[in-house]
Amino acid sequence: MKNIVVLDGHTLNPGDLDWRGLEALGNVTIYDRTPEAEVAARSKDAHIILTNKAIVNGDAIRQLKQLEYIGVTATGFNIVDTQAAREQRIPVTNVPAYSTTSVAQLTFALILELCHHTGLHADSVRAGEWSSSKDFSYWKTPLTELAGSTLGIVGLGQIGQAVARIALAFGMKVIANHKHPDRDEMHGVTFVDLATCFREADVVSLHCPLNPGNKEFVNAALLATMKPTAFIINTSRGPLIQEADLANALEKGVIAGAALDVLSSEPPAAGNPLISAPNTIITPHIAWATQAARRRLMQTTVDNVKAFLEGTPKNIIN
Repeated sequence: MKNIVVLDGHTLNPGDLDWRGLEALGNVTIYDRTPEAEVAARSKDAHIILTNKAIVNGDAIRQLKQLEYIGVTATGFNIVDTQAAREQRIPVTNVPAYSTTSVAQLTFALILELCHHTGLHADSVRAGEWSSSKDFSYWKTPLTELAGSTLGIVGLGQIGQAVARIALAFGMKVIANHKHPDRDEMHGVTFVDLATCFREADVVSLHCPLNPGNKEFVNAALLATMKPTAFIINTSRGPLIQEADLANALEKGVIAGAALDVLSSEPPAAGNPLISAPNTIITPHIAWATQAARRRLMQTTVDNVKAFLEGTPKNIIN
């Protein structure tokens, strides 16, 4: 049987799933977390390694003489040196589309929190403010209605389309900036250029992959074109945003708020300016992590390994 090493199993399965499907395919060793410097040593006898965020660099790949396959237990695969793997004739696979509905769900959870600040108001009730109020009702922030407002989506792939469907159900106008408007035409969505998307939207939501051409494209100049009442949402990749510029825009009231599930460095440094920025909600990269999504992720990971062992690999990205 093949030796299978899971480098950071805690990320996918902190204890609420099981590994039986994978264990049926080989001799499985599971590490909760693996620093980059320990990948080669822990994988020295591995034929198959699986990783979510543990970095598998080119040096490690070239050292692992038995290695036959690398499986990424995520959609993004920038943590693996895919070129080095290709040079060693090692296929790298990923798991596409497992978290689409979960990410769309959190996107709207963040939008709605910016609109109503339900957490803030619930905390005020617990603190006794409603009990001591002279009025039957009060609100501590402006409350925003979504119907009739405009959602601008950057990237109308599967997740962007799922977000658009929810927005349309809320009665929002939806505009989108997308590389393939002809291929991904969607009823109710109007395609626009990037400048128009940011200028006209009441809420901008990022759903595009990170690449060298769009790193930190959300910068001071682009933020300055947004409505002062607008929100920006990022459940995609942290480095799409120039974080100091966004923090400054929030401090100065250039835009009204931001909600982010991703940051440029994760975990973030304590001094990240967005952590203390006003009108900002930050969640710890949880959009993908519902149990239902992780169950799909686990099943497809096992299916990918099984397909490789049967000589019919799928979801290869290199």
